[in-house]
Amino acid sequence: MDVQLKRGLLDVCVLAAIKSEETYGYKIIKDLKPFIELSESTLYTILKRLETGGMLTVRSAEHEGRLRKYYSINAAGIKRIDDFKNEWEEVISVYRFVTREDKDEQAGIS
Repeated sequence: MDVQLKRGLLDVCVLAAIKSEETYGYKIIKDLKPFIELSESTLYTILKRLETGGMLTVRSAEHEGRLRKYYSINAAGIKRIDDFKNEWEEVISVYRFVTREDKDEQAGIS
């Protein structure tokens, strides 16, 4: 898969995991696990990129004697998810175009 496409998909997956409630890194990984495997190092790179891009707000709070970062999505992050949904319709359309010959071949149409 194209690196840029995969990066964009992972960014949106992380935003979607944060969309409903403030959360922290380990919980994001756990919430995404049924859908996609994500290492801690990859996740924290994505979170930093989303924070720098202005799509998340971050706060630190003590939890069991350690500082934990909590992430919340903001309006720019919600907009990125909405933009992705619109862009994805175009990607699906292109996919259908590219795979139409495969479907025609399976149906015996030349």
